[in-house]
Amino acid sequence: MAQALDIATWDLECEFNNTDHRTELNGMDRLIVRRGQPFSIKLKLRYGEYQAGLSSLTCIAETGPSPSDQYGTRAVFDVAAGSDNPSAWSATVTSPPGNVVALSICPAADAPIGRWTLTLGGSCRIDFILLFNPWCSGDSVYMDNEEYLKEYVLSQDGIIYRGTLEQILPFPWNFGQFEYGILDVCLKILDTNPKYLRNPGKDCSGRRNPIYVSRVLSAMVNCNGDAGVVLGRWPALDKLSSDNPYEGGESPMSWKGSVDILLNWDSSSCSPVRYGQCWVFAAVACSVSRALGIPCRVVTNYISAHDTNRNLLIEYFYDENGRNHGRDMIWTFHCWVENWMTRPDLKPEYDGWQVVDPTPQEKSEGVYCCGPVSVKAVKEGELATKYDAPFVFAEVNADKVDYIRQADGSNKKMTSFTGVGQKISTKSVGNDRREDITHLYKYPEGSEEERETFRKADHLNKLLHRQESQGLKLAIEVAAEKRKGCDFDVIAVASNSTTSEKKCRLLFSSMAVSYTGVVKDNCGFKDLLNVELPPGGERRVPLRLNYSKYCDALTEDNLIRLAALLVDYSTKETIFTLRDIVLDNPEIKVRILGEPKQNRKLAAEITVQNPLPEPLSNCCFSIEGANLTGGKTIKERLESTVEPGEDAKVKIYFKPNHSGLRKLVVDFNSSKLCHVKGYKNVIIGK
Repeated sequence: MAQALDIATWDLECEFNNTDHRTELNGMDRLIVRRGQPFSIKLKLRYGEYQAGLSSLTCIAETGPSPSDQYGTRAVFDVAAGSDNPSAWSATVTSPPGNVVALSICPAADAPIGRWTLTLGGSCRIDFILLFNPWCSGDSVYMDNEEYLKEYVLSQDGIIYRGTLEQILPFPWNFGQFEYGILDVCLKILDTNPKYLRNPGKDCSGRRNPIYVSRVLSAMVNCNGDAGVVLGRWPALDKLSSDNPYEGGESPMSWKGSVDILLNWDSSSCSPVRYGQCWVFAAVACSVSRALGIPCRVVTNYISAHDTNRNLLIEYFYDENGRNHGRDMIWTFHCWVENWMTRPDLKPEYDGWQVVDPTPQEKSEGVYCCGPVSVKAVKEGELATKYDAPFVFAEVNADKVDYIRQADGSNKKMTSFTGVGQKISTKSVGNDRREDITHLYKYPEGSEEERETFRKADHLNKLLHRQESQGLKLAIEVAAEKRKGCDFDVIAVASNSTTSEKKCRLLFSSMAVSYTGVVKDNCGFKDLLNVELPPGGERRVPLRLNYSKYCDALTEDNLIRLAALLVDYSTKETIFTLRDIVLDNPEIKVRILGEPKQNRKLAAEITVQNPLPEPLSNCCFSIEGANLTGGKTIKERLESTVEPGEDAKVKIYFKPNHSGLRKLVVDFNSSKLCHVKGYKNVIIGK
């Protein structure tokens, strides 16, 4: 009969194991490993020695409050020569006979992620955390590209894109998934979700599947209907007129990273953090996904449709000022995340990137969540695939129909075109350039594949709504430089390609607008009743935008919507065009003083010039960065005001605690110039 080992002490070799499993940035004080990959433990026996065939050791691995063989949350296995089954736990001895036993434990490649306890014999009890393993070919999140893995799992910072279709703005973000305490918060999010509270055993079993985990995260990153992390607020959409619409919290524009958000949720007994908008929801979801080991990236879709009735049609009913009175919405941009995984519930070609949208827009199976839905399925128009394919397809492919509301209350269809789903963007791998991934979501406009996709999606309106070139055309031109604080011109250009003279009415308006498309206050307006256009001729009509007029009208998005309407008196033909512009904030300049080295105090000298014709008060700079600022935001306020044309300048000190390429994210805020963003890449030496 084999003799059971009597274990006196054990060494989890956390420094070696965590480094080998690429979790060392979480710390070396506990064991954090990835499934499908062995980790080592050294056992010191109280007496005797291990001998193959003569010694026995039973291992029991358990997770969740009610471990069960049925749910796969409990595994019992003995020390053996090894196992060829990636779905089974195994243990082997790697040392020669003696009183110190080197044990290699390999978790199943499809084991549920989370907190586990490993019991060896009757006396050794080990706690550890198990994560998804995209480096393991047996794991359903496996990604066979080392550079992609560095970017989509290990990178703690990145770029999120905002702005407009014609002026895409990079927005630095500190994901901070390896900062102290963040992994614990991510596991707490899983343990707070309603499915866990209803049936913890079944929920813990579901954590073997990244499809299930991604769907839980999509619901839990927002707090609608559960104890989720972030409360959304869109003052324009919610029709809030308060001087401080973000009272009781922070403006979504003020966040520079996910760390403060996640730690605030944890420390407030799971009360929602106030406030977020789409890029905040997406960024937090990216941090949590990467922390748990799911490859993830943030994606921005420009001219993004919100289809409320799933007819793939967005109808806008405009008045003469360009204000929409319909229910459907098109956002200037919208952010979501893509998670990488296999889809055994779908066809093999639908493996890979999956859209997961944590912004609470519509319910899915009774819950405010969206996805995961295969990007490839969206491109192919396969709307029957799980989950929420019709909604995502509409975001990038819905058709838009515009009507002008007449004086008598009737609606007249206009000749106009807004191509939904353009310049779909994400940060490139290994650098800060933008990567356009529109081709992953859509076939080229007008191609046979595109037409087939719309037939498959039963999107007949898109096939029929191909506008032919009109005799009258209308466009809006904008100066290259549109700095906030300056006066500048925008120009409506009406042209006539017919052989007869045209007499028209031209209305040209400008209004502040939110990125969700809600129009606010007027910034300038012209109504020309007698515009004459000779055959082949054009008329250029400038509209002056004065800072004194737009300064108090602007939302935090710095967006102005330009709307031009041309009416042909003879044919009653109505042509309409829109263009959103974003005003440029000044550049933040960041200079690092001192030699950047690990655990050495550094200073960031930060400068921004006041571009406004009025002084700035209540000026505050803040910085944060993964492994640069200790997981905290460091602030520095100016006592004095900053006059027009003058520089606001500070020095902020910080101490990096890890070497490597890091991103210092910077924000400037003041009374009149808000949330000016910048960043500096810093290489920290050892």
